[in-house]
Amino acid sequence: MSYLQTTAEFYTEAAKSPQVGLCCISTPPMQFPDLKIPEIMQQMNYGCGTTIQPTELRGNPTVLYIGVGGGLEALQFAYFTRRQGSVIAIDPVVAMREVAQQNLELATQENPWFDREFVKILAGDAFALPVADASVDIVAQNCLFNIFESQDLQIALKEVYRVLKPRGRLLMSDPIAARPISAHLQADERLRAMCLSGAMTYDEYIQHLIDTGFGQVEVRARRPYRLLDTHSFALDTPLMLESLDTVAFKVPIPNDGACVFTGKTAIYNGSESQLDDRAGHILQRGNPTSVCDKTAAKLATKFPHEVVITDSTWHYNGGGCC
Repeated sequence: MSYLQTTAEFYTEAAKSPQVGLCCISTPPMQFPDLKIPEIMQQMNYGCGTTIQPTELRGNPTVLYIGVGGGLEALQFAYFTRRQGSVIAIDPVVAMREVAQQNLELATQENPWFDREFVKILAGDAFALPVADASVDIVAQNCLFNIFESQDLQIALKEVYRVLKPRGRLLMSDPIAARPISAHLQADERLRAMCLSGAMTYDEYIQHLIDTGFGQVEVRARRPYRLLDTHSFALDTPLMLESLDTVAFKVPIPNDGACVFTGKTAIYNGSESQLDDRAGHILQRGNPTSVCDKTAAKLATKFPHEVVITDSTWHYNGGGCC
């Protein structure tokens, strides 16, 4: 795991000397009423997307955040939870934990609603999470798991699955690659630490979640992230990286396979008022119904002339059926 030492050194540097856009393209953090984000937190916004999914934050959840960074998303999670110890943030890098503590102290000065006791920062890493089995409602990580090599990623995901309560959710944001990344780039430990060479393809990424046991996965966003050009990265052709935001649910995998929602809909256009596929799905004529990719494929095969399947939007936020 020498690449993990390189990563720790890299983020120690980042904690001591914040650099805007150090590992990812900077995007403005999500804004909410009465939430003021200290400037230093914005400068340390090293994530490639966001794990803040408001629809998943109802019901006073307990959140475990892996890789605290500058504390930005820990503060955003606390905005929704607002109770002592409701956000547990872990990080193996001492300097990053210290800076996050300082940044959260600044946040208390700018946000009257924020109590520093809302967020607890602990030493720890993704391979041995310092919390009990089935003890948290949400686990979140932003631009961290893509750094891991495949075998280490499997360990990290199994740890996440262990600590989540039944029906708990894993909120992730990571880069993915349009095609497998060349071996010489994957072997570059600093590029891996910069979130540039460890990315998997979309299919590989989703399959890791399913193999861990997550029975439902929802894609909340998918957007361009970085282009690896032929001049800087010794590539024959440019390689597009995308930022993928997902929510994975700790629910049993159905007998016919996991449900992956990417924003597809099914629309019945037959002569009757509705279509019952005898598999739990009733489509009203002319009305788009959100369906998972598995159901979309089955409907397209069984009713090729009566059901229109729309393309993935890569923006799904609930509703429909699977």
